[in-house]
Order: sequence, then structure tokens, then C-alpha cells
Amino acid sequence: MHIVVVDLGFGDAGKGTVVDWLCASRPVRTVASAGDEPAISVVRFNGGGQAAHTVVLPDGRRHTFAQFGSGTLRPGVRTHLSRFMVVDPLALVVEADHLVALGVGDALSRLTVDAGAPLATPYHRAANRARELARGADRHGSCGMGVGETMAYLLAHPDAAPHVGDCRDPELLRHKLSRLRGRLEDELGPLDAPPVDACVDAFTAFASAVSIVDGAFLERLLDTGTVVFEGAQGVLLDEWHGFHPYTTWSTTTFANAEELLAGRDALRLGVLRTFTTRHGPGPLVTEDPALDLTDPHNPTNPWQGPFRVGHFDAVAHRYALDVCGGVDALALTHLDVAGRGVRMCRRYDWTDRLVPGPAGDLDRQEALTRRLENTVPRYDPEPEDWAAAVEEELGAPVAVTSHGPTAADKRQRKALRGLRGGRTLSVSVTAC
Repeated sequence: MHIVVVDLGFGDAGKGTVVDWLCASRPVRTVASAGDEPAISVVRFNGGGQAAHTVVLPDGRRHTFAQFGSGTLRPGVRTHLSRFMVVDPLALVVEADHLVALGVGDALSRLTVDAGAPLATPYHRAANRARELARGADRHGSCGMGVGETMAYLLAHPDAAPHVGDCRDPELLRHKLSRLRGRLEDELGPLDAPPVDACVDAFTAFASAVSIVDGAFLERLLDTGTVVFEGAQGVLLDEWHGFHPYTTWSTTTFANAEELLAGRDALRLGVLRTFTTRHGPGPLVTEDPALDLTDPHNPTNPWQGPFRVGHFDAVAHRYALDVCGGVDALALTHLDVAGRGVRMCRRYDWTDRLVPGPAGDLDRQEALTRRLENTVPRYDPEPEDWAAAVEEELGAPVAVTSHGPTAADKRQRKALRGLRGGRTLSVSVTAC
């Protein structure tokens, strides 16, 4: 049974640690061993190198995953970057080097990349940062990695945009990168980025170090073992249903994973914190600076801006569930902050439910943003039983709870099960 993991907030809810738990809790067959259980794979199905999914092992090793799947610290677990993933080869090699320093020397050999995945380059990154700086006080919030710029160029110039498969053809890649740089500099002026030839050399070296595959590879992968689809960012940042303009250039719902699954069964797992967070500008109705809930792994930075915290916003999370079509189960993280004054917002001063609009109606989404910026939350006291309270408000079972950063801090509270095509689906997860 495959599992799709999606964040039902603004990101940073703990997707990485949940994916690690799913991978650590099932037996894995490595290439060198013979067992009955097929190897687990993690498929990235949206976003790009701006992800920051922190995983901590019981021995204290820690890695913040950006492009590799968050199960990579587990022996034998593979990563596949799908055609919906914006791939940044230069950042990926840096990430691989950190994994080597942690004792994971085979991360690149356990990686496959779809040839059709969009290619993020230093020119996209430089353009991204130039645009964001030009907005001044009206900045939208960005990770500064060029993911949105990559997608914007792909939409504007679909035949000229570089893809991962182009890294196998130096002359074609050089042509595409030259046109890309020229177009962006015509619009923005000189970019602080390396020469085209240097990028071509780096990208062709990348192509020789990883396995670049066609779309048929994922079809075969889905038939050989358990696949955990790892989402990036959160549904409340979705390109069509998030609070415009403070959104991402990515579909953050289950939609991409469902397209890749091509009708195969999968269990939908939504991830939430016990408190609601946001990195950077945009509506956060329950924000409360008085909450002493700092996150050392999500500091303020010059591109995203401050890491903001607020009380649990059931209204916003209900909206996320409606946007993505519901879940089979929830994973509730950060239960170790229980008793520290976090309250639950079940309603706003003007409604208890936000109604999703049609995909692509950004004027409607911007109007909703402006209203949310002037919305007053209505609070109930902190729940005595967080899992039960979340179940009551969101109408979905809390199957997994997390009381700390490692897989050993996770508890399976209920069976992971759902319904598809009139059949009951279930996933058995053993204790770590």
C-alpha cells in the first residue's frame, strides 16, 4: 500500500519526521539482501530545493532534507524525484555531501530523477532574489532558491525551458542556458551568476553521477514495493487555493501524487502541528507573539522572513481539508508542547468555515487574504486531549501522534486505514 503525506498548514508541520517514521517502521530489503519485503521508496511530487524537512535519528544525527526523500537516513530507502519536482543539481550535490558526512555515502546511488523534471539554475535563483528585493516592503516571502522563477519561465517558454534530461546533452543544455540567461538579463539587468559554460560542466557532471530515467520508471517502481509520496510546503500555500499573493508556485495538495499513481490505491495522510505556524508574510489569523514556541531549525532568514507562531487554527485547517478533498488519517506533531498555553481557534469573528473557490481565481483568493488580515480569532481553552479535540474539529482520525523529533517519539494511535473504490485499505506500521 502506498502512502501520500501532505502538510495541512503553511508548511513546517513535520512531514519529514513522519516520512522517516514510516520508512523506519517497516522492514527494508537492500540490494544486497534477500527478504520478502520490497524496498521502500520515497517520491517527491511537488516543490523543489526550498524544502526543509528535518529528521533526527536516535543517535543524534540530524539532516534537513531539501531534495532527497526524508527516509534517506534509513539503509536501503530510495528517492525518486518525479516530473513535478523542480530539481536543483548544485544544491542536491551539496545536500549529498552533508549526507556523506553523516555516514550516508550511497545517497546518490539510491537516487533516480525523472528526465522531464524542470531544471533550476543559478540564473533562476539570481532572478528570484532580484525580483523579491525589488518588491521592497511588499515582498511576498520567498526561499530565494529560484523555484518559482523556474516554473514561471517554464510556463512562459515551454519549449526553451531546461529540464533534467537536457543535462545529458551539453550542446542543447548550453543553448537553453544561454537563452535563459539572456532573457532574464534583458528584463532584470546583469545577474550575479556563474558563466554558462561553468553551469554546463556542473550539470553534465551531475548527469553522470545520478540515474536519470523516463516516466516508465515510476510505473515499474509503484508495482515493486511500498512508496511514500512526500509533499513539500503546505496546502495553505497552494498556488491556486492559498492566500494570494503569499503562495508558492506549486500544487501542494494530493493532486500531483494522484496523477503519478495513475489510479493505484494510496492512503492519504495529513500532517498538522498542535500550533499553527507560518514562515514569512501573509495571513496567520491566530498569530500570538506571546507564545514561547521558538523553533531553532526555522529561524528568521533574509528571504523568508520571520518564523511566526499562533494557536491551533481549526478554521484554516478545515479549509485545507476541503481544498484537498479530505484525508484518510492525520498525524499530529509537537504534542510535547502540550500544557504551554496553546489554545484552539474553532471559529473566526465572521465564520467557522472558509469555502474554497474555483482553482485559478486569484482575485477571489486575494480578496480572501485581505479579509483574513483583519479577522479576529475566537478561542476555546487548551484541550485536555489534543488528539480527540482535533478529531472532533476536523472530522478525521488522528492515527499518529508525535511527541519529539525522532521516529521513536511517534505513536500509532489508530490504524492507518481508508476507503477506496468501496474497499477498505489499511497500512500496518510496526513499532520502531
